[in-house]
Amino acid sequence: MEKSHKNKLSKNFQPLLKDKRVICLDIPDDYEYMEPALIELLKQKVLPLLKIRQ
Repeated sequence: MEKSHKNKLSKNFQPLLKDKRVICLDIPDDYEYMEPALIELLKQKVLPLLKIRQ
């Protein structure tokens, strides 16, 4: 998700997101489906966030 996507979510679904945390990973939409570079980038950005919640 890019910051522009987060802004659209906040604008269009503000009541539903009231008590929710939306995290922007700042990953541009430049990758193909299941591209190895994208998978690695997701691991780098998402895994630390998941470990915080445990």
